[in-house]
Amino acid sequence: MENVQPGRDSHDKPKLGIALILLSAVFTSVGQLLWKIADGQINIPLLIGCICYGAGAVTMMIAFRFGKLSVLHPMLSLGYVFALIMGTIFLDEHISAMHIMGTALIIVGAIMIGGGEN
Repeated sequence: MENVQPGRDSHDKPKLGIALILLSAVFTSVGQLLWKIADGQINIPLLIGCICYGAGAVTMMIAFRFGKLSVLHPMLSLGYVFALIMGTIFLDEHISAMHIMGTALIIVGAIMIGGGEN
């Protein structure tokens, strides 16, 4: 008899991989935002940014244990979406129509790739 843990069957693994890769994209985007805020200085935002970026890398490595590289790695592109949103909110950056169209394409692509995973 196979030892199956609740919530850990074969259908949950790809979902966990996707959730972790999205978390990785958020961590790395926040890290990059903090680097930008640090403005080339060695300060608290720079250090916290490095920690966030490192956490993103570790989370990515863990995510790859739970899904296909061909599905998970392209989903890291959602980091561009997160960066665009954070740049607008925290850095008062302007979003153009081209930004919106490009962001929509990234989101659609990520949904198509992630939705193809069984």
